[in-house]
Amino acid sequence: MNPIHKLRVATYNVHRCRGLDRRVRPDRIVAVLRGIDADIVGLQEVLSRKDRHSHEDQAHYIADQLGLQYVVGATRHLRDGVYGNVVLTRFPLCFAQSYDLTVRGAEARACLRADLRLSENQLLHVFNVHLGTAFLERRVQGRKLLDAEILLHKDLAGPRVVLGDFNEWTRGLTTRLLAGHLESPDLRTLLRRRRTYPGIFPVLHLDHIYFDPALRLERLAIERSRTALVASDHLPLVADFSWS
Repeated sequence: MNPIHKLRVATYNVHRCRGLDRRVRPDRIVAVLRGIDADIVGLQEVLSRKDRHSHEDQAHYIADQLGLQYVVGATRHLRDGVYGNVVLTRFPLCFAQSYDLTVRGAEARACLRADLRLSENQLLHVFNVHLGTAFLERRVQGRKLLDAEILLHKDLAGPRVVLGDFNEWTRGLTTRLLAGHLESPDLRTLLRRRRTYPGIFPVLHLDHIYFDPALRLERLAIERSRTALVASDHLPLVADFSWS
């Protein structure tokens, strides 16, 4: 019988590390993630400013403080820095690529793919997504995701996890498309509180995790520590999986 392995995955829109008190505090994001202790984390809205103070290169600072590897998927250049998605991981990184999901006339959006080696014979493909806020924009982006170049790429050799800020709080086209190819937990049965935005008084559930059936969902939770309630305008969503 194959041994059963455990895997903790989280998604967290960190809002450039700006909390609800309007203070930019990457150290609070580190504290929240240290409490979660995930093996893989997808971050959105990360601003990394090279050659500045260490905490202003947010991707490097957060990864360094947690002792994790990281990869940045730039969505756009912002002032003197790069802004976009980040994947943090305890596992060896084999491949990374950022896919442009921008719809003409709308804010730049992207999906960051990171291929991680869980074991000698097992790859995991992580797709960290940040979709647009407009209904029609997300319809285009949902179709782009379910494309032969991204989620249906012929070279994908292991299970997929798709996570991030989908900006979709109802069952829209993106939700239906992804649910046709991947598992999606029923939040109503798993979570007493299932809303993740905004922060201390969340009214919308924008953050989601989808996965292939090779992964078995054991637990789903929203991190609601005192620090998490103010560190960003989103709350982290955390999933525990088992795999063999």
